[in-house]
Amino acid sequence: MTRSEYALPESGFVFCCFNNNYKIEPQIFDIWMRILAAVPGSVLWLLVRFPIAEDNLKREAQARGINSDRLIFAQYHSKAEHLARHQLADLFLDTFYCNAHTTASDALWAGLPIITCLGKTFASRVAASLLTAVGLPELITNNLEQYEQLAIYLAHSPTALQEIKQKLAQNRTTYPLFDTPRFTRNLELAYRVMWDIYAAGKSPQAIELKSEK
Repeated sequence: MTRSEYALPESGFVFCCFNNNYKIEPQIFDIWMRILAAVPGSVLWLLVRFPIAEDNLKREAQARGINSDRLIFAQYHSKAEHLARHQLADLFLDTFYCNAHTTASDALWAGLPIITCLGKTFASRVAASLLTAVGLPELITNNLEQYEQLAIYLAHSPTALQEIKQKLAQNRTTYPLFDTPRFTRNLELAYRVMWDIYAAGKSPQAIELKSEK
């Protein structure tokens, strides 16, 4: 598959975010537009469900001094094709208040690095958890300024980005994130401990398990 099949430029850096559009709020969109301004020739590849969302995003890009042509809109496709087209992008930009969840897992499984900013709520910490579980904590930022700077740095540092992609390719099959048998064993162990507490007539309590490998 090629970039031209998806209306992407053959050259230039491709940022993407395949999160639902309702997760895109003004603060993160401001940052995305500043990132595009700092990386000449770059585009932002977004997934849209409704034409009105596409129109709104184009208008907001123009209002921030970015040509709306630099927003490329993807359509919905089969799961296999969707995973495969991730390889046409260079870097996934996460949303803030509500992170990528399954979308982040898809990107990482497809070999596409994702940068995120650690929030204070469950929904804003999911991507950081996934990155930790796949051994890429260097893609977790602690504030939006760091997030913006990291995105710009990686776009201008092809060697550093390639090293991260190679690390992801190696960790994908060796770290816990996608180790389903390991997850299953640990989940079953948790259920066993819960049952033992209940069967002993004890009140519900916090449990801590030593992860099985």
